[in-house]
Amino acid sequence: MRAIFAAVGAVVILSGCAPQAPAPQKQTGSAPAKPAAFQVDPATAGVIGGIVRLRGKPPVPAKRIDMDADPDCSKLNPTGRTDETVSLGRNGALANVLVRIKSGLEGKHFDPPSEPVVIDQRGCWFAPRVVGIQTGQVLRVLNSDPVSHNIHPQPKVNREWNHNQPPGSEPLERKFMQPELIAPVKCNIHNWMRAWIGVVAHPYFGVTDKEGRFELKNVPPGEYMLEAWHELFGVQEQPVKLAASGKVELNFQYVR
Repeated sequence: MRAIFAAVGAVVILSGCAPQAPAPQKQTGSAPAKPAAFQVDPATAGVIGGIVRLRGKPPVPAKRIDMDADPDCSKLNPTGRTDETVSLGRNGALANVLVRIKSGLEGKHFDPPSEPVVIDQRGCWFAPRVVGIQTGQVLRVLNSDPVSHNIHPQPKVNREWNHNQPPGSEPLERKFMQPELIAPVKCNIHNWMRAWIGVVAHPYFGVTDKEGRFELKNVPPGEYMLEAWHELFGVQEQPVKLAASGKVELNFQYVR
């Protein structure tokens, strides 16, 4: 019996001395560090500006928009509305062209602005028709009309969404997190309502005014490719070299 107890005791002792497997440790992984925002040196930053024109045969007069399907929209537009696909000023100046730096800023990260980009639905019409927005920047959508609208952006890279906005509802706020040349926007209730959103990874973009002008400020010196986009006439590109504290004027021309 003593031999049996001794053997059992030896087993207990050996078991107590055996190395214990380490307890599994909890994973403490963290999100990747956010890249530092690129700091533009104001002493060397410059300006890229210019004008976009349409040359050649003038387009036919803009057609009148038929809003009879919604009497409330007709009442909001007593003098009627005409199509704004081609909006021309003096000497062929072309409005509603999105101009942006397409390349030359690789490796630079820019924080989005704190102020939102605003699209209003007023008079059963999107205003403005074309906007640029930086990735991560807030898009705020208003409904200033006494009728319901349903805003429906249709991006290909970012997430598609649509949302109903009754009269008096709170503004909608959304973000686009990936760059995308252009995302068309429609109203599911009023098929004549159209807008366009260009999503850019940096702050160097603009939309031409009624004089066809655009201006990109605070641009670091470098060599860039600029891109102009129009909903009917498509895309054009131009290279540009901006010297320190320089100013460059470009002319884009669409020819019919």
